[in-house]
Amino acid sequence: MTTGRLILLDHGVALLDVALWFGTGVAVVLRRYRLGFGLLVAAVLVTLTRVATVSVLAGRGRWFVAEKVLLGLPSLCVAGVAAVLIAGPGLWAGRRTTGERLPARCAVSLLTAAYTALAGLVVTFFAGYPLSWSTALITLSSVAACALLTARVVAREPRDEGVLAGPDRRSVLTRRRFVNATVGAAVVSAGGTGAGLAFGSTDSVVTGGGPAYSSGSRTALSVADLRSSGGPSPGGAVRRHVLTAKTATVRLDSGREIDAWTYDGRLPGPAITATEGDVVEVTLRNDDIGDGVTLHWHGYDVACGEDGVPDLTQHAVAPGEEFVYRFRADQVGTYWYHTHEASDPGVRKGLYGTLVVTPREAQRADQDGGGEQLDLTLPVHTFAGAVVVGNRDGRAEHVAAPGTAVRLRLVNTDSDPHRVALTGTAFRVAAVDGRDLNRPGRIRDVGLRLPAGGRYDLVFVMPDTAVALVLDNDRGTGVSLHPDDAGREPRTEDTSDWPELDLLRYGAPSRLPFDPDAADREFTLVLDRAVAMVDGRPSYAQAVNGRGHPSIPDLLVAEGDVVRFTVVNRSLETHPWHLHGHPVLIVSRDGARPSGSPLWMDTFDVRPGEVWEVAFKADNPGIWMNHCHNLPHAEQGMMLHVSYDGVTTPFADAHAGHG
Repeated sequence: MTTGRLILLDHGVALLDVALWFGTGVAVVLRRYRLGFGLLVAAVLVTLTRVATVSVLAGRGRWFVAEKVLLGLPSLCVAGVAAVLIAGPGLWAGRRTTGERLPARCAVSLLTAAYTALAGLVVTFFAGYPLSWSTALITLSSVAACALLTARVVAREPRDEGVLAGPDRRSVLTRRRFVNATVGAAVVSAGGTGAGLAFGSTDSVVTGGGPAYSSGSRTALSVADLRSSGGPSPGGAVRRHVLTAKTATVRLDSGREIDAWTYDGRLPGPAITATEGDVVEVTLRNDDIGDGVTLHWHGYDVACGEDGVPDLTQHAVAPGEEFVYRFRADQVGTYWYHTHEASDPGVRKGLYGTLVVTPREAQRADQDGGGEQLDLTLPVHTFAGAVVVGNRDGRAEHVAAPGTAVRLRLVNTDSDPHRVALTGTAFRVAAVDGRDLNRPGRIRDVGLRLPAGGRYDLVFVMPDTAVALVLDNDRGTGVSLHPDDAGREPRTEDTSDWPELDLLRYGAPSRLPFDPDAADREFTLVLDRAVAMVDGRPSYAQAVNGRGHPSIPDLLVAEGDVVRFTVVNRSLETHPWHLHGHPVLIVSRDGARPSGSPLWMDTFDVRPGEVWEVAFKADNPGIWMNHCHNLPHAEQGMMLHVSYDGVTTPFADAHAGHG
């Protein structure tokens, strides 16, 4: 069983446990002691089952069970044992009689166990990881308050029929009062436990075991000064572009019209291409996007001042303003650009485009006559349920002569993963996130999971039959390639049962440029939902280590460090993790090391329950965003910064940069 399914199972067992303990208390009030005894036995058995599921889950990592092992289960076991000892004998005896009333302490003990079970579940869902002393104290205090409230109500004299009382009638509880007290206590338990758990103070920076900020003798470097300079390499050129951000109504091939935010009124924005060593210079102008716009070069390791993060590396470009980006295209591969101001609505509505840099050797080969080639860049984007591949919704058609060398550059510009499959030919995954794989083998009849923000380059030689790229197992969406004698339909068989290619086992190992096991700094990022402050407002946030942006501490690094971080997903959602300015080397997934090509990624999918270890070399000074590229998650708090020692920003408090 995967860790994600085990987490879901544990949640289900915990919820059932809460219901059974409350059900037992209700049965006592209604004097249905046979039912109450059965529910008590079931509650005890489910509590023991919970111990088992938590024990198994603990084997997957301490992050998944910290609050359960340290607070939830111990307190529930204490309350449960007390309830069994206090109420158990009475329920055993009362199951054979009718009309007898049990002492009110029986209901109080059972409901206290229910409050405890509920509080533990609330801590898991609303406080998450890590467990703090304040969370534990608030939780235990809430349960104690609920127990005292219930006992106080029970101690009053009855006013109507249907009371639960001891033989001396001093401890009594009407059914109406019971319902009111129980509901009120449950609200107090849940609210008191969930409120205020993640609003405490936190450090502004963590060092990961490395040295703290250097002394003031070192001159601070501003991100405003970290801009690209210089000209193209020998044989290169300066490639200038002007992009104008504006609202527009765009008509798709199907005739459907989209009210979009665009670059130059197009979907996607203009394709930016360059040859290795060229200088790319892009002037961004804003016509009428009121929220402001920027250009972030996703996966491209530009200087920090060119990174396009508002309030961190620049001010957002407001209507009527412009900003010039400039960098030398020394990094070959498939990339894309998008706004980073209000990125969730901005990208979703169309503020994105592609960036492709080809090697100069390939240009020379083309000039010398290197044979037929077809190079297609295919960004995938969803507009209100309509999937657009490239600039077409539905299925795009292309012609390629047999023997043509085909490269399909797939770019996922959505916030959710896509599954792609190529039918009709064997192929190789030549590159992932713009970086070539080492000796990738020919494969066929496999599916590929393309993370949000991620890119795959698929290469093959065109056969004399049709080839189809199938997206999300929908044979009506994707790309069809036909040979010269077009007319034959592509193979569009069902691909839903094809196995998923594991990239960690694909290709051949090769030497690494640094040793990830000799890291100078190590950080752990635990991803979950939690009550936290996000941009100054209380929220049920997408949290990192129990905090929401901007209160998540920066990860401090120094130039030259080897940095390693562990990303743990405690939640039931997938988080595509993206670090700006650096590719990361995948070190392990769920403890298993790669056996194939070294895998360098800038966006990697951390699925529910997964634990990824990655590493990078700190060789690009700046203050860099490090966030979930499910852009709604980022907007809801799941982003932080990697800050180089000695680097500052003049645009705002470094913690204020947003997605």
